[in-house]
Amino acid sequence: MKNKILMIIAPSDFRDEELLLPKRFFESKHIKVDVASETREKSRGMLGAISTPDLTIDGVDVGEYDAVVFVGGAGVDKHRFYENERCLNIAKNALMRGKVLAAICLAPKILANAGLLRKRKATCFNSAINYIKEKGAIYIDKGVVRDINIITADGPGAAQEFAEEIYKYIKSRG
Repeated sequence: MKNKILMIIAPSDFRDEELLLPKRFFESKHIKVDVASETREKSRGMLGAISTPDLTIDGVDVGEYDAVVFVGGAGVDKHRFYENERCLNIAKNALMRGKVLAAICLAPKILANAGLLRKRKATCFNSAINYIKEKGAIYIDKGVVRDINIITADGPGAAQEFAEEIYKYIKSRG
């Protein structure tokens, strides 16, 4: 295990708890967390948290990470992050390399649009349910759902459990 996780946020309006709770949890387990976005400029969360990305999504080398985590929030829709070719390619590359691929809240729309949830169990925020189902996902009404190496969560209330499931799965893989 490389002990490194990539968390990807929208340029604005990411959901604070969905970034901060998992990030703190991973770091408490001595896992390095890099945050990426479209730019290295400060991004403001929906509740006011500020995050300065460590790198841009253009500079991502998926091979450096154990897991790629897409953070949700209104920014996923506002910036149409689920149509961002770089995000879609990062998700596809992570899955192809057998990495843990995770998304919370509205971010499962990114995985769905990349074609990665077809015939896979997943959950998401209420407003994204029809979108992921139309893209072939098997929607499960639970806080956190793992289908092989894809882990999805339905929103900020599941952020801690989401982080724990990602960690548990990474650890089980050695």
